[in-house]
Amino acid sequence: MKKNIIIICVFLGIVTYTVAQNNITWNSGIDISTNAYSNKYPRMALGGAGNPMVVWGRPSDESVFFSRWTGTMFTTPVKLNPSWLTVAAAHWMGPDIASKGDTVYVVVKRTPEITNTNRLFIFTSFNGGVSFNTPVELAFIADSISRFPTVTTDATGNPIVAFMKFNSSFGDSRWVVSKSTDYGNTFNVDIKASGWGDSAEVCDCCPGAVISSGNTCAMLYRNNNSSVRDSWTGISIDNESSFTSGFALENNNWSINYCPSSGPDGVIIGDTLYAVFMNGASGNFRTYLSKSSISTGMVNTVSNLTGPITGLGQQNYPRMATDGNAMAIVWRQTVSGMAQLPILFTNNIGNGFPASYDTVDLADITNADVALSNGNIFVVWQDDNSGTVKYRSGTYSSTVGINEVAENNFSVYPNPFSMETTIHTDNPFKKATLMVYNPLGQVVKQIRDINGQTITFHRDQLPSGLYFIQLSQDNRVILADKLMIMD
Repeated sequence: MKKNIIIICVFLGIVTYTVAQNNITWNSGIDISTNAYSNKYPRMALGGAGNPMVVWGRPSDESVFFSRWTGTMFTTPVKLNPSWLTVAAAHWMGPDIASKGDTVYVVVKRTPEITNTNRLFIFTSFNGGVSFNTPVELAFIADSISRFPTVTTDATGNPIVAFMKFNSSFGDSRWVVSKSTDYGNTFNVDIKASGWGDSAEVCDCCPGAVISSGNTCAMLYRNNNSSVRDSWTGISIDNESSFTSGFALENNNWSINYCPSSGPDGVIIGDTLYAVFMNGASGNFRTYLSKSSISTGMVNTVSNLTGPITGLGQQNYPRMATDGNAMAIVWRQTVSGMAQLPILFTNNIGNGFPASYDTVDLADITNADVALSNGNIFVVWQDDNSGTVKYRSGTYSSTVGINEVAENNFSVYPNPFSMETTIHTDNPFKKATLMVYNPLGQVVKQIRDINGQTITFHRDQLPSGLYFIQLSQDNRVILADKLMIMD
């Protein structure tokens, strides 16, 4: 990597490096809104056009706010929660957001947090966040206590919600997963996803992350095995019907008698689970990346995100995102007393990450999030000097590896259709598999060993209505779209 001259500049209170990493061309940073809306625990998802949508909390009145990028600016923040629904948020935990195209889900925990009567709620939008439906309560919690909801989507766009669950005495801490098959209107009975290894309980004040790819779902969390608080994962390979295995994401064996209030994050690419987390076994909080095989439950590598840094204090709150071969990781670190927002980025994870990191911001950072889409990179963060959520975007040159197909090269036509439709790509695929799901998430048709550039999809005996297709190759989803069959 070339050495670059570092220029420090100030824009709207943001101090940034202009140095590029792996050819990221950065835009100037902006505030999403004024500090009247606060800035706690910003989380981001992307709409159907690839534009960012951001949620965060305001602890002063226990509110959750939503804002979306219109292509030229962020909308004025909208308060999602009605007056009767007060929302838990702090700099280390709060609302979460996920999307599939323009279908958007926001999950929150009602306050007071540690009671069995104040439960979890989900807000849904089917127009990219232009409007949201009335919040729906997740049921089946009974007399249990719940906290830390996190959300992702399955291949059909249905929400998968995970949360920590306790008994009515605030004991038996565990992570559970509950799935909807009707786009957030109702949810299945939750399934326990933690409890692997020798630990019966999880770290009771550390958030977690649920991630999904194809039929595989991973619940990432921090364990509590007699005060050894390393990061683990529970694994489902049957569309969240059951979690039948789990394994440790690291072997640091961090033994502490308090809760660090920091959890892992991750992404799935094929059979590989990439996870980032903080661990303090070295005597200082440091951020790590692990790479594991889902099928074998074996950790291949665990490494620090950075090498030695002069003046480095602590590192914490890592988050990561991927799009095709590209991958990015952001986290918080203090250097010589200044809280920075570093980023590691590669446009081809097959080549690994570069040895050095870029820096998005140089002061007053607490928590951040990152997203990637079609050669664009987006970062949001909590800035405690200005009291605002800040945002910065950039572009990079994407790569398409061997036997990989870029999503935006596909066309599906006609759609809607009555008898047959054609799926076409400019880049040939080999031994691909097409799965067709109904709105309940059930597989209604499957075509295997597809070669070439065109698939002709015949309706056969399928009734009219909405369906979802997923085309996979080399254990990687390369197309997910909707089909509408009409009589």
